[in-house]
Amino acid sequence: MSQPEPNVDEVVKSIAEETDTPPETVSKMYADTLADYRHDARVFDYVPLFAAKKVRDQLRHGSNRKH
Repeated sequence: MSQPEPNVDEVVKSIAEETDTPPETVSKMYADTLADYRHDARVFDYVPLFAAKKVRDQLRHGSNRKH
């Protein structure tokens, strides 16, 4: 039984608020990451969750680094 797809707008809004990143940036990153994961996936049930986690982690760790 497959998992229901999360509401993309809610996922993007949540990540944007948590990371203080514009929703447009988060939306693009999420769509790109989701496409990458789906390209290689054999099981799709958790792909949206993995994509959201990766984007959230990239924004949290990337925005905290000062070079």
